[in-house]
Amino acid sequence: MERFDLVIVGGGLAGGLCALALRQKRPELRLLLVEPGTSIGGNHLWSFFDSDVDSSHRWLVEPLIGQRWSGYDVRFPAHHRKLDAIYQTIASEMLDQAVRAALPDDAIRRASAREVGVTHVALDDGSRISAAAVLDVRGGKAEGLELGWQKFLGQMLDIPQGHGLTRPIVMDATVDQLDGYRFVYCLPFSPTRLFVEDTYYSDTPDIDADMLRDRIGDYAAGHGWQIAARSREEQGALPVVIGGEFDRLWPEDDPVARGGARAGLFHPLTSYSLPDAVRFAVWLANEAPLDLGLGEATRERARRHWRRGRYYRLLTAMLYRAAEPERRYVVLERFYRLSGSLIGRFYAGQSTLSDKLRILSGKPPVPLARALKVLRTFL
Repeated sequence: MERFDLVIVGGGLAGGLCALALRQKRPELRLLLVEPGTSIGGNHLWSFFDSDVDSSHRWLVEPLIGQRWSGYDVRFPAHHRKLDAIYQTIASEMLDQAVRAALPDDAIRRASAREVGVTHVALDDGSRISAAAVLDVRGGKAEGLELGWQKFLGQMLDIPQGHGLTRPIVMDATVDQLDGYRFVYCLPFSPTRLFVEDTYYSDTPDIDADMLRDRIGDYAAGHGWQIAARSREEQGALPVVIGGEFDRLWPEDDPVARGGARAGLFHPLTSYSLPDAVRFAVWLANEAPLDLGLGEATRERARRHWRRGRYYRLLTAMLYRAAEPERRYVVLERFYRLSGSLIGRFYAGQSTLSDKLRILSGKPPVPLARALKVLRTFL
């Protein structure tokens, strides 16, 4: 039986960042990364604000950033705004290259895990791996919780005549409001290459890919963009947490260490996972006990994150329970009238008490009776 110091099961964003951080900070460890896919990170673009990552953690993400912009725009029916926050993107190819460059070939195993234990992993080929500690970061859909969904389909568009955008449009909610809160997301990678994503805060995770491709085409046509080619398609349905209990997400009788979305380490309202993935990877490399205590340590860290996320779950409940689906955009339209620094702290999951009071102050953008009903369930 093979034996390692640590086996990371899952090579997505969280698993890849953990492997990079450990390799840099604890190179003496015998590390194994188990991932069934052909590439680490899959096929994704992860975008984030500069304020999402602490300056002391920049060493982990800075080499991965492929594109950076000095600001971004949002567009709503009654409110357009330009914000100056630095916005940047990591492509999964960069994560894949970095992990493969950092780890020796025998430290990456392309396989699926059939069984994951505290100190062992059984693979689908029948082999069994032993380790001082095992970390399960295979993702997940936050089972056992009351969920809404942020679902999307995006494509890279080749527009030879140019698209005219010089900075991202993080939310364009001037489009028809269908299937919940809908907005289009645009990232200009060059004067002629534009990534366009059709996104929905929906009650269901179902995606009609052909329909969303057509809507991307309609959006481009509405702006006068003539598409010569489409590439780099990605789609997904990410959970947003409306309600539930931590012990339903991570049962107390499950002792296996977890990270990433499997531990609930994402923003309850935005599904945003990169800030927490970076924090977790740095903590793992610098402080975590890589032994039998890892399960308890990661569970306690996830529980603290769950407690801190209560306010954001309240806002998610307001969005899904208090607002009519076709009027959900009004909640975000109001939010984007607030200060840029407050918005930045919100996305980083680090809202202050003053921020929280400010977001909830004034006339609610949803029916008052519904808002009070939701609020009572959180008191």
